[in-house]
Amino acid sequence: MTAAVPLSGGRHGSIALLLRVSDAIAAVLLAADLVVVCGSVVLRFCFNAPVEWSDDVARGLMVGSAFFGAASALARGENVGVSFFRDLAPVRLRALVDAASALLVVLISAYVAYNAIKLGSLTAGQTTGSGLPLELTFYPMGAGALFMTVFAIDQLCARPLPDIVRGLVAVAVVTGLYLAWDYLSPATVPSAGTLMLIGFFATLVGGLPIGFALALAALIFIWVEGALPGVIFAQQMARGIDNFVLLAIPFFILVGYLMEANGMSVRLIELLQRGVGRMRGGLNVVMVASMVLFSGISGSKMADVAAVGSVLIPAARRSKQNPGGAVALLAASAVMAETIPPCINLIILGFVANLSIGGLFVAGLLPAALMALALIAVSIIFGKTPAETAADAEEVAPQMPVSGLWSGAIASFGLIFMIFFGFKSGFATATEISAFAVAYALVVGSVVFRELSFTSAAHSFVQGATRAGLVLFIVAAAQSLAFTLTLQQVPHAVGDFMLGLSKTSGTWLFILLAIGVLIVMGSVLEGAAALIIFGPLLLPVAVQLGIDPLHFGVVLVIAMGIGLFAPPLGLGLYGACLIGNVPIEQTVKPIMGYLGLLFLCLLVIAFVPWLSTALPRAFGY
Repeated sequence: MTAAVPLSGGRHGSIALLLRVSDAIAAVLLAADLVVVCGSVVLRFCFNAPVEWSDDVARGLMVGSAFFGAASALARGENVGVSFFRDLAPVRLRALVDAASALLVVLISAYVAYNAIKLGSLTAGQTTGSGLPLELTFYPMGAGALFMTVFAIDQLCARPLPDIVRGLVAVAVVTGLYLAWDYLSPATVPSAGTLMLIGFFATLVGGLPIGFALALAALIFIWVEGALPGVIFAQQMARGIDNFVLLAIPFFILVGYLMEANGMSVRLIELLQRGVGRMRGGLNVVMVASMVLFSGISGSKMADVAAVGSVLIPAARRSKQNPGGAVALLAASAVMAETIPPCINLIILGFVANLSIGGLFVAGLLPAALMALALIAVSIIFGKTPAETAADAEEVAPQMPVSGLWSGAIASFGLIFMIFFGFKSGFATATEISAFAVAYALVVGSVVFRELSFTSAAHSFVQGATRAGLVLFIVAAAQSLAFTLTLQQVPHAVGDFMLGLSKTSGTWLFILLAIGVLIVMGSVLEGAAALIIFGPLLLPVAVQLGIDPLHFGVVLVIAMGIGLFAPPLGLGLYGACLIGNVPIEQTVKPIMGYLGLLFLCLLVIAFVPWLSTALPRAFGY
């Protein structure tokens, strides 16, 4: 992950104030979205009075919340980027690359802000399907991008002046060389698509945050091609997240933070510790089981890793376990949980590939169970016996009364039941279910447990909006890149190549190639971006080859998860190490063993389709 740049000294007060404003706007827009969605469902089912404008308003609020949340994430230095290659560079070169990257973030943010506001003015007078002004979607997006630009400028100015000058010179030299080449010998200049790929991988290797690297790649194509106006770029970014289905992402992320704030997560983990913590490898078994249960409630894997890791990694240290091994198991458990609903990557894949989200949720259950059982079996076989950790038993033993533990478990299972019952019964959509899950977590924390104060709830909304903004900005940027790939007919070319290869070598080779592509791209990119770009490319080919789309979707998500947590590039592994406060070097050996086990499970899942098709067929998907 790229390192955060602290708020610059002279501007610390004003930027901190601006950050609080950005946090407040993102959180208020998310809360307003919650009220709109829950209110529309109640009115529709209880009073038979559907609200025609609710979907349009909810989508507009989400776009605004996403960009203000992304701005807050940028201000805190939370944007993820590949730092492996950057860290290998000499100090002076690293400083130059960092300054150039900071400058590019400023330019991209400013370009988004300008064109989003311009798009708002161009659409003035136009309306949505329900009659609401269309520009109300783009002006908040532009305002959020404007905040992002200010934060990016502050981070650039926080660097030493010589580094800033060298970064400016480097960007100017690269731009000047291209312009000179295009002027002197235009026939030999590489195509816009080639330059787009070169720019993307160069900035990715240089540590530019993933979302900005994706956006810059799309912008390089637009700038070099010269035929598309800048507002198309802003329009495609908005289109990438302006969908009611994707509103489930911030809501399910918010559920994870509320669980941690309302005491539900601590109660559930302590109950598991009391139930199985004394068996051989008990703490590791508790970790896997906790990730299974938490993933059935929260859609964000990093939120789950944070909630479970913050409790169990310190417990592993107290019981004299290797903290690197504990973090590695935590990361492997996150891979396992990628197909446990309501995972946001399943929602994203269902959205971009036009698959049933409920069907994907059900299809992922048995594969997740297989991987969870494999991790639990390894934990028991290679774990310590209770006698070996007896000296530390009193330190690790949970102290909460049993009644309090069971109340947390009942509340957690009630939330899981509500999510699954909502999907199966058709009572509500994925987004509406996620909104009621948030309402449930708020009621349980404030009324039942009496641990969720207004301040902690507000903080959870800020955290949820920031994390969701981080994810949705990457989704928006990936959509802009996918748009440029479509203009170049890349999906058609990839489909023809894969079909031809499969006709000569068999379907099994296509599946193996798809797994390899998603593992590599999941490692290089953030998971959502890999699925947005490659899901629509590969799924149509799989359908033409007779592969069940739900089965293939589950395989893609698991492969992406393995790449996301694979050393040395996997961004998810860096996140888990930060949460566990463990150097990544201590996790490499154990995580490779766990990922090898999960890869074997993936091969079984890929070549035994029944594991991911039996339940969808039984439930009518």
